Formats: sequence, C-alpha cells, structure tokens
Amino acid sequence: MSQPQLPLVLESSEPVDVGPGAVWVPGWLDTEAQLELISAFHEWAAPPAGLRRPKMPNGAPFSTLAVCLGWHWYPYRYSRTCDDGDGAPVKEFPPLLATLGAAACTAAGFRPVAYDAAIVNLYGPGAKLGLHQDKIEGADVVASGSPVVTISLGDSCIFRFGNTERPSRPYKDVHLASGDLFVFGGPARLAYHGVPRIYGDSGNPDLGIDGRISVTLREVGHAWRAGAVARPMPGNAESRGIRPPAA
Repeated sequence: MSQPQLPLVLESSEPVDVGPGAVWVPGWLDTEAQLELISAFHEWAAPPAGLRRPKMPNGAPFSTLAVCLGWHWYPYRYSRTCDDGDGAPVKEFPPLLATLGAAACTAAGFRPVAYDAAIVNLYGPGAKLGLHQDKIEGADVVASGSPVVTISLGDSCIFRFGNTERPSRPYKDVHLASGDLFVFGGPARLAYHGVPRIYGDSGNPDLGIDGRISVTLREVGHAWRAGAVARPMPGNAESRGIRPPAA
C-alpha cells in the first residue's frame, strides 16, 4: 500500500495506509453501486425505526440524522428497539451490508468479521461530527481489533483520523469523496475520529441526494444481547442487494 503525503486527496482505488491499522480506498464503489446503496438508504430511512436526530444524554441534538440496522445505537448504548425514536424494533442488518463488509475488509487487508450493526448518517449543510471513539461494542470485539468500515456517499467531507489517546492532535485529515472506503481496526480500533467539514454541493448530481451519507459497519458481538428485548411491530422494509466492487 502507498504512503500518502499531505493533503490526503486521491482519485485512485489503490489502498492507502493512513496509519497503522487504518486504510483508505478512494473510489471503491462505482456509480452504479453507489446508486443502489442510496436506494437502499431511502428504504432504511422510512419508518418504523427510520431516520431520526440522535441526542446526547444532556439533550443536545446531533447535527446529523441517523438510521440504524441490526442494532440501534444512541449515546451511549445499543438496543434492539429505536429507544430514542418511535420505539419500533430496529430493522434487520441486511445481507447486502454483510457482503459489502466482507469485501471492504478484504480490500483493506483485514480478515472479514461478522458485522451485525450499521449506523447510517445523513449530513446536511453545516453538519459535522466531533472526535470520538467507537468503544461501547463488546469488550472482546474491541480487544480483538475488529475493524470499523465506513463507506462515503454524496458530498465530499474531511474525515479527521486521530490518535488513540485523546481527541486532539496528532491527527490526519482525509478528503473522502463519494464511493470512498475507510477501514480502521487492529492498533487503530480505538482511534478518535470525526467529520469537521462537509463540502456542500460537491457530490455527483446524478446520485440524487443532498448532503453526505456515511454507512458505518461495526461488530457488536455478544455483550449487549442478554438485555436486548424488542417489542414486536410489523412492517420492516426489506433491503435490496448490491454487487460488491470487483477485486
């Protein structure tokens, strides 16, 4: 894999080592695959357990909207129901994301893992996400270095990838464009990361979306299962299949 020079802006599908355990693959999904994934997003975003605006425990709203699959995430726990929304059971983790997750791991040089949760964020104008760690998954999952997969769609953004000790420098800013893949795991599993900027109207207009969609896959594992009880509610949307990018 190549070693990038700042600024981290490329237009190639060659994997790029951003740091130990962190790999960026520019242009991983072609336009056709992006369109299929965006179409699936519209199905996931529909109620029940659809798109909503998460809030911090103190009530402060996120600037992003989100829908969850497999496991519902909100600060700072997982649930089988949309507890901070309409209370409906979370939509199932779709086979298409399991397929893409395995392909993403392979493309980034990781051994595929059993992904069972997705957080799909929609960034509108001015939306951002502060530096944070993904660390409430099962202790065994985090300790194993299970990789986190993010697929970017629509508008470009600055993806800030930091260190594992504190939400401040040193960090690297990566320019993620539509179709780009970013995977981090192993020694980088607890790296702080965030999105300080979205470049409005920078995406391909043929994609038919305003803003940026990020599809983030995680392995939650067994830690949350004992206390997870879903209330039955019919009507979950089925997801559509997507062909993974060619190897």
